[in-house]
Amino acid sequence: MNWTGFWSVFLLATFKFMFAPFGGVPFELGFLETYLAAFLGGSISSCLFYFSANYFLKKTKKKEGAKTHTKTNKLIVRLKRNAGKIGVCFWAPFFLSIPVGSIITAKFYGKYRSTFLLVLLGMALNAGIMTTLAYVVFG
Repeated sequence: MNWTGFWSVFLLATFKFMFAPFGGVPFELGFLETYLAAFLGGSISSCLFYFSANYFLKKTKKKEGAKTHTKTNKLIVRLKRNAGKIGVCFWAPFFLSIPVGSIITAKFYGKYRSTFLLVLLGMALNAGIMTTLAYVVFG
């Protein structure tokens, strides 16, 4: 096993999960090694940011009445309305980034017990899809 490649995919997955499996091909990792590195990196990072979301939200909280309506905020609210709980848990960490997506998921649905389990299920599904895509296209 190429440990340098494994840890490189793992570390990339902690922040930009969507592109991490594509690093397994040039490092000549096997499909399963790439999948595990991406899944574990994304899951550990998601756990860290999901369960510390309250800290980050308090640090970035704005004064009352100072609402900002940016394109990103509108996109996030639209995602919440259209996709619902499962969609946010599966896709916010995937498309945005692990830290931002996990914090947003915790903010909207942190009071539900099943939320983090859905995030992990989304990580497993997305890691499988992206690893398969990486090995079909570049492998």
